[in-house]
Amino acid sequence: MATDLIQIGERIKGLREALDLSPSEMAHKLETNTDEYLQYETGKKDISLSFLQRIEREFNVDLATLMFGTEPKMNSYFITRKDKGMSVERVSAYKYQSLTAGFTNNVAEVFVVTVEPKPIHTEFNQSIHAGQEFNMILEGSMAIDINGKELILNEGDSIYFDSSLPHGMKARNDKPVKFLAVILYP
Repeated sequence: MATDLIQIGERIKGLREALDLSPSEMAHKLETNTDEYLQYETGKKDISLSFLQRIEREFNVDLATLMFGTEPKMNSYFITRKDKGMSVERVSAYKYQSLTAGFTNNVAEVFVVTVEPKPIHTEFNQSIHAGQEFNMILEGSMAIDINGKELILNEGDSIYFDSSLPHGMKARNDKPVKFLAVILYP
């Protein structure tokens, strides 16, 4: 996990340097403070999807480039073979496998997300980002908190929600949960 965060941070730093911006100028453009921005850049702080989407929109850089270091090339179709999507672990409990990393100018991001179980009283890792999100449970069971409302989803269940509301997921029953996540941009 730490390696993935460091690599994402290095790509963000490389973008900043290519744009000839200081850390404080970059932080200002991304609506964060310089100290927090530098923690992202050095891989010391988890980089939320919403922060990566802010970089994507502000600088017209594809999310796959930021997350995986690859430049999408396909514009008519893109196939991801079973278990072959590009993977990244942003936080210790979440593994993202992109199913759209090779498609350029996509209007949605599609991931298979695996969430490892945590101790029962652990708080939700809350996230917010523009757009809407669809999750469908492929394996296991998860609790999802949306704007303070906790819901339980089991294998085959799905949910569609406004992702600008605070939301977070946790695996249930001391077993990992795997789900399809489709993030639609506004």
